[in-house]
Amino acid sequence: MADGPAAPGGERDNPKLDTTVPQTARIWNYLLGGKDNFAVDREVGDQIITNLPQLAENARLSRAYLARAVRFLAGEAGIRQFLDIGTGLPTADNTHEVAQSVTPEARIVYVDNDPLVLAHARALLTTSEAGATDYIDADLHDSDTILREAGRTLDLDQPVALMLMGILGHIESDDEARGIIKSFMDRLPSGSYVAMYDGSDTSPENTEAVRIWNISANPKYHLRTPEQFVGLFDGLEIVAPGAVPVTRWRPEPGAETDEIDQYALVGRKP
Repeated sequence: MADGPAAPGGERDNPKLDTTVPQTARIWNYLLGGKDNFAVDREVGDQIITNLPQLAENARLSRAYLARAVRFLAGEAGIRQFLDIGTGLPTADNTHEVAQSVTPEARIVYVDNDPLVLAHARALLTTSEAGATDYIDADLHDSDTILREAGRTLDLDQPVALMLMGILGHIESDDEARGIIKSFMDRLPSGSYVAMYDGSDTSPENTEAVRIWNISANPKYHLRTPEQFVGLFDGLEIVAPGAVPVTRWRPEPGAETDEIDQYALVGRKP
């Protein structure tokens, strides 16, 4: 959760960076091959990879799903606005890069509350000349602040794609996670979408990897069944092919489709 009140524009003054506690965004950055992490993050990442060597590859495949989902939303679905919560550290194929490669006028607002993410977002999240990109320093639970600040960049009377990539796993309660989605989608217009992926409990290896993660990392992570993922989208139209491993959500021709323990789901508000 956010450390202290938000400054104008949704950013805290002088955010604190704690390099002694492993953080999810930095661990994931390490697994993706990035350099924006610290020894404590790499230690947890290495412990997880020892138990689940394919996790780094799973991270890459999940990132590839994000790009496919954004291309679908910006292309076939005709979405021009994206609200990406739980942004993580900038890497390749960020939401704004993919969306604006499809439609240069796309407008993207990123939301996170990790100080290191904030520092890099200011420097790295650029935009096309026709579009716009903004960053809000806020907590997932604070939909009022997020939507108020996002309204400076997005037209909230027009459809928006809500991106929740790898973040709802930090919410243990299904009811709470469902309520978070509802708190946003109830206030977004018909034709808006929500896209997500998260870890599933579909293998004992993944369960063990998450156990190791939760010993040291902050915040904790919780796995769900594919059926639980669908239950989070109550009241939304599920986009085909439904809740499936990220590799099987509208894969590119010739792409690998082996099942992994990261599940994808996209829904549309009627």
